[in-house]
Amino acid sequence: MARRRGIGEAGGRWRSGLVAVLLVAATSLGHPALAQDVAPYDDQLMRLAEILGALHHLRPLCGADEAQTWRDQMAALLAAEQASPERTKRLTDRFNRSYRGLAETHRTCTDTARMLIDRYTAEGAALAQDVVARWGRS
Repeated sequence: MARRRGIGEAGGRWRSGLVAVLLVAATSLGHPALAQDVAPYDDQLMRLAEILGALHHLRPLCGADEAQTWRDQMAALLAAEQASPERTKRLTDRFNRSYRGLAETHRTCTDTARMLIDRYTAEGAALAQDVVARWGRS
């Protein structure tokens, strides 16, 4: 019987690429001028928080050994943002809402869950790269 390839095996290149971009984003964004309640890249960062929440649920569901990877990436972005408590709450709420929504609908790893992982990883990498390119420190 053929063993189904786990996301941790097939998705490793996407995960490592996204994590690298997020680390760059986290170190590039954290400066006082952008630590206000609304940053010019706010919509993109909110979407990125949703994507991280989604990946926090879906990747381990599909066999990836990443228990805290995506939560840790979210924490790194929050730390780098040096945001107000209200902004931090908005970003955290987006992460949690995405996680909980997917946890309600995806209880096992399916082809749809794997497809979502691929889509979210690609979108997250593109968003993070765009935010860094436009708003990162020089």
